[in-house]
Amino acid sequence: MRSRFATLAVWVAVSAAAWPALGAERLSLDDAFARVATNHPELRLFDSRGALLAAERERAALRPALVAGATLENAFGSGEARGLQSAELTLTLASVLERGGKLDARQTLARSRIDALAVEREARRLDLLAEVARRYLAMVAARRQGEIAEQDIAQRQRTLAGARRRLQAGASPESVVFSAEAALARAELEKARARQRFEAARQYLAALWGERDPRFEIAAGDPAALPEIADFAALGALLEDSPELTQFVGERRIREARLQLARSQATADLSWQAGVRRLEASDDFGMVGTLSLPLGETRRAAPEIRAAEAELGALEIEREARELSLHSTLAEAHGRYRVAQLEVRRLRDEVIPLLSRAEGAAERAYRAGAISYLEWAQLQSERTAARRQQLDAALDAQRTLIEIQRLTGQPLIAGQPTDKGNTP
Repeated sequence: MRSRFATLAVWVAVSAAAWPALGAERLSLDDAFARVATNHPELRLFDSRGALLAAERERAALRPALVAGATLENAFGSGEARGLQSAELTLTLASVLERGGKLDARQTLARSRIDALAVEREARRLDLLAEVARRYLAMVAARRQGEIAEQDIAQRQRTLAGARRRLQAGASPESVVFSAEAALARAELEKARARQRFEAARQYLAALWGERDPRFEIAAGDPAALPEIADFAALGALLEDSPELTQFVGERRIREARLQLARSQATADLSWQAGVRRLEASDDFGMVGTLSLPLGETRRAAPEIRAAEAELGALEIEREARELSLHSTLAEAHGRYRVAQLEVRRLRDEVIPLLSRAEGAAERAYRAGAISYLEWAQLQSERTAARRQQLDAALDAQRTLIEIQRLTGQPLIAGQPTDKGNTP
């Protein structure tokens, strides 16, 4: 399924995955999008609402009904009106002649509501796709956290082995070994926590399409592969066509149709009735007819017209307020993305490589007895903390990118990703 969120697949390119599950279904981000688009009840509800509005449109196209009637007079009384000898039977056909364009106004309102429903559905679909992307990203995050924990465990195992050798040689106290074992236990705890977060995120994602016992795996990738996005001015221009602002176009049509319908009520409808009357006494027939026109319709319609005009006038203010809010949110998101992108790049290119070299040098120095265990362990902790900081910044950038795409409803990648995201 190709969607406006397809660009998020930059961080789910298939790579070597932690915790492989042989035989498990591998779920891509597009697969998750397709499942939600097909199965989510909120989207299926729009089909039912569409059928309801279609029925209302058919009802709005109906003209006033014809009413057939029969009236019997001067019957079953007393004297000359006894029995049916003086009875008068009248057969009539009556209806209402609508004036002021009421029929067209009703039809326009019904059509406007149907058109607005499509825009509303698209806005809700984008909200759901954004939620899918966030929950999928949570699974990717948990997997990457587990990989970092595995790297930390490998480091701590080397530290523990070195501490034990130093203890056996009498060059280090037993407390160093205990400290190394505790650090290893904490790293293993972090791995277990990442695994639990992964399972919870998978359940959370599957809940969007109603799956109760998910067994799928995800296509693993690197969230630090951040794409370049357009500048703020270009993104701000995209807001004009965003679903959240496009909805105001449909709502304006609805309110204009309501105003037109309210104005049409100021023109009174003409009620008519025509028929034939039979006079039993003389066995004669005669035509009958009536016309009626209510008075004061303009005065009675005035409050509804003013209310409709007020609603229409308020809509433009609502749109301006919403547009300002969207621009503010977009500005914040754009700034956050650029800051996170810079942080990921500097950590990847400068901080983590330096810490990796420092940790390697510290390991050699520790084995040679030149530094203490605490100095080596501290460098290991700093290197792991830098990896986690890079991951947190990348995840923040990805979540911000999802929000930008939700706001604009557009794919935003200006070119190929500039950050390869390879963590040393």
